[in-house]
Amino acid sequence: MRRLILYMAAFLLTCFVHADVIVNPTQEIGPIKPMNGVNNGPAGPYGLGTSQTRDNFEDYRAANIPFARTHDAAFSECYGSEHTVDITSIFPDFSKNADDPQSYDFAITDWYLNRIREMGTEVFFRLGQKIEHHVKKYGIIPPADFKKWAIICEHIIRHYNEGWANGHQWNIRYWEIWNEADLDLKTWNTNPRTWAGTQEQFFDFFTIAAKHLKKKFPKLHIGGPALAGNEQWADNFFAHLKKENVPLDFFSWHIYSTSPGKIADKAERMRKLADKYGYTKCETILNEWNYIRGWTDDYPYSLKTVHGLKGGAFTAATMTACQNKPVDILMYYDARPETPYNGLFDFYTYQPLPSYYSFYAWSRLASLGKQIQASTEEEDLYVVAAKGEDGSIKTWVTRYNENDNINRSKTVKIHIEGIQDGEATAHVVDSGKLYSETVLRIINGTITVKMEPNSFIVIDCKL
Repeated sequence: MRRLILYMAAFLLTCFVHADVIVNPTQEIGPIKPMNGVNNGPAGPYGLGTSQTRDNFEDYRAANIPFARTHDAAFSECYGSEHTVDITSIFPDFSKNADDPQSYDFAITDWYLNRIREMGTEVFFRLGQKIEHHVKKYGIIPPADFKKWAIICEHIIRHYNEGWANGHQWNIRYWEIWNEADLDLKTWNTNPRTWAGTQEQFFDFFTIAAKHLKKKFPKLHIGGPALAGNEQWADNFFAHLKKENVPLDFFSWHIYSTSPGKIADKAERMRKLADKYGYTKCETILNEWNYIRGWTDDYPYSLKTVHGLKGGAFTAATMTACQNKPVDILMYYDARPETPYNGLFDFYTYQPLPSYYSFYAWSRLASLGKQIQASTEEEDLYVVAAKGEDGSIKTWVTRYNENDNINRSKTVKIHIEGIQDGEATAHVVDSGKLYSETVLRIINGTITVKMEPNSFIVIDCKL
């Protein structure tokens, strides 16, 4: 009954208040989810003996990034290149004894993961290999012995969580098996990039690894498979898991798009797919996503967009859209410095780019704790709001326009129910500001702002 009354109150509010965005602080929805995770850690000096001082440590730490997935870290010199994270990096000779600590090389991966942890970020460990684009393939060839591969992963987990082989007690919770085995279904035997085997081989491989690791570590989150996007493959995968009674703590998947709405819609389909096969308690995690208009002729445009204001607005809009969909965690691809997909930091200076402030702002939103009802009927606006125990309110409005011919500013009225007239502090990202502070007037509980295409504003006020 109380929920019905709240919904009726929100409905009546929209009937009598003429505003583009309406915020109702009395209607609490749930927690602000970790929509601001990334792939990979901070960038800086390579290690001992270097004179290079360029880094992004302060900015990375300030963003309070909740998770850093370690996929493709082996491409980055400042993470340790081919000596980092991948199973073939840590266990370089598959013929060696998997129970012998001398068979493992943890040194640089230890250093890299510790750097992530020093930022206050939780490691999300991808057990597998980086993507391979070259004419000869190495790590993506199916292991000669699936069970031995699982035992190797077991020892890696013990090294980081139980101190095995002069290791650590880091309590890394999430362990993801492989990456995008569905990427090259038609060319797996001629030019694969992620899995040089059949679908059936991967299903068997995943079954052996997941069962072994979950048996050894029942309290950890064991999952995967970091789906590239083939939903029929995903359906076959779940059917196999159900048939073989394979445990799955989380289902990870990827999407690249120009539409936050399409990403949010896919989140619903992935949740329904897991539920369809009885995996109702497993988390769904989108751990690769970014702006891509196309992979051929439109690819250069896409990469340019990632680094600009439009990329920042797309990032903010996607986080906002997914907050209200059945996906548990988002991890943007990528914070790795050398990749053109890094919309957070400039490659040459490591200085923050517009998308960085989406992550920074989201962490401030999450710090308040509870999401409150915020709505809009404007097609190009995305809104999310949060409330703290002390009555603090943060309202985040993003204007995202894929159409580059839209170039006029838009007057946006934001009504926050119960707020007193006076002043509010806001931070703006647009063509002239990078999270710059400004003061706004509150009149009759409404704040009026002008928003450029592909911009966002975070408004702070108090009940």
